Amino acid sequence: MDKNAKIYVAGHRGLVGSALMRRLDKAGYRNLITRTHKELDLLNQAAVHDFMRAEKPDYIFLAAAKVGGIHANNELRADFIYMNLVIETNVVHAAYENNVGGLMFLGSSCIYPRECPQPMKEEHLLTGPLEQTNEPYAVAKIAGIKLCESFNRQYGTKYISVMPTNLYGPNDNFDLQSSHVLPALMRKIHEAKLNGDKTVPIWGTGKPMREFLHVDDMADGCVFLMEKGIGDGIYNIGVGADVTIREAAETIREVVGYEGEFEFDTSMPDGTPRKLLDVSRMSELGWKASYSLKDGLTQTYQWYLENL
Repeated sequence: MDKNAKIYVAGHRGLVGSALMRRLDKAGYRNLITRTHKELDLLNQAAVHDFMRAEKPDYIFLAAAKVGGIHANNELRADFIYMNLVIETNVVHAAYENNVGGLMFLGSSCIYPRECPQPMKEEHLLTGPLEQTNEPYAVAKIAGIKLCESFNRQYGTKYISVMPTNLYGPNDNFDLQSSHVLPALMRKIHEAKLNGDKTVPIWGTGKPMREFLHVDDMADGCVFLMEKGIGDGIYNIGVGADVTIREAAETIREVVGYEGEFEFDTSMPDGTPRKLLDVSRMSELGWKASYSLKDGLTQTYQWYLENL
């Protein structure tokens, strides 16, 4: 990517989008285009096409999405499939109509089958049933991948899809009803410390395995791929190692300085047993994550204390 290229980051205020903005700015890209939801509703097809015609971006990072944790995914199933399908179809089609040079679609590791072989390779997509709790979201993200793939095949566009593992970091959502597991645990443990609570309730058994990637590493991997000019295919972005939910909670406990115990609510769902990504495609290109889980959580907790 040319340093003067016009780059549109869709969803620039979110966890991933804000990290992409930081990474692009650090790399010297100054011609960055953003729009808040109030300024541009990505669910409005006419508005999206008008925006693309007016701005004519050279590249797009499509990080805008309806996202949430296991509770939100399970309760707001219609919202998750509808909103994500509409956002991605509007943006990808408008990009094609306005000759955007390159587009990166942000997916999710939940696209892979519930009982997927571990670690999960890109070619495992569509080889088995999905996890039921987030199936609508996963179906929408799979549609986005196939949308990019189909435009590439039919029209010769250069649209790439990346599948990040579980992300965390600055600008994460710490709302207990809609957040992902790490920010939810961090807030619960922080508040338990403040309140002097002896125990912290945690959903499930604590046994599921999860891979956690700091969002600044994610953004670095995304920019790395775009700078290499890769314009097709699916790329997993992760750290290549995982921990149990219990181990993640224990690391957060150490970072927060909480001395109480955990109380696992086994009546609540665990979700997918394990979601470890095979990151060999990125490794072969010469990229790897830099944050350890403890270092990343320490930085995230500092951000939480300063901002929330």
